[in-house]
Order: sequence, then C-alpha cells, then structure tokens
Amino acid sequence: MKNNIIKDKSFAFAIRIVQLYKYLKDEKKEFVLSKQLLRSGTSIGAMIREAEHAQSRADFTHKMSIALKEANETNYWLELLYKTEYIETKHYESISSDAAEVLKMLISIVKTSKTTN
Repeated sequence: MKNNIIKDKSFAFAIRIVQLYKYLKDEKKEFVLSKQLLRSGTSIGAMIREAEHAQSRADFTHKMSIALKEANETNYWLELLYKTEYIETKHYESISSDAAEVLKMLISIVKTSKTTN
C-alpha cells in the first residue's frame, strides 16, 4: 500500500484534530467535549492502519467499519462544538469538509469490501 489516499488523508485529519484539541483546551478551556473529539478523530487513522495488516477480508471490513463509525462520531463532536460556539464558522466548515471527505471514502471502502467478500 504505497500510495494509500485514505491512510494519508486520515493521518492529516488526525493532525488537524490534535491541533484543534490543543486550541480548545488551551484557549477555550474546554476539556470534556474536546477530549471526546480527540479520541474519535485520531482513532479513525489508527483503525485504518490496523486494517492494513488485517488477517482476512472480513477482518479488514470490520476494522474499516470501526473507522467509519469513529468518523461519524467525530462529525457529531465537531458539530456539537460548533453549535455550542467553541469553534468559529470558518474553522468548522474547513475541518468538517475534511471529515466529510474521509467519511465518504470510508463508506465507499466498506461497501466495496462487503460486496467483494
């Protein structure tokens, strides 16, 4: 898997999540929601990395499905932080666009892996 787009995008997204977490913690003094965001947002890429060395097609599909669930949860925390005014509109739109892109890719991967099982 030399040129793995979902791996690269999920890692870049995790970096953005870590930076947002640090901002929320340091500048906004928000500790609870931001920690949830950090956990779900960084676990997307971790599950994708695990899927690289899956023991079977079913294991791969399972791990990618977990990554998909984590991406969906991350969208929830981002929206909640935005609606509670911890994140400004321009920052929310930027990061939620990246989140949506990762989510769409994962949906496609999971659907494809289920049909080729």
